Amino acid sequence: MIPRAFPPAPAWSPGGHRIKAELDCSRGPEKTWAYGGLRPAGGQALTTTAPSRNSVFHQQFLQQIEDANQHGEIWIVTDNLSSHNSLSTRTF
Repeated sequence: MIPRAFPPAPAWSPGGHRIKAELDCSRGPEKTWAYGGLRPAGGQALTTTAPSRNSVFHQQFLQQIEDANQHGEIWIVTDNLSSHNSLSTRTF
């Protein structure tokens, strides 16, 4: 290991470690959730925001995807969030 001969970047501590921000997981009114999709073949992206993560907003996003891709199959990859697999979303 060679000692550093230059000062650390502004976002780093004098000892050379990254300064960590305290985590804040509060759910205040300013919180916004983002949904996003990508068509790999053409590079077209579709994004939207919602005030919460629930089945209603997820289905609205799915409708936007369907409206933007009227021809051919649509493949959706999601995680295991309950709104992605709710009865109303599966019915949609």
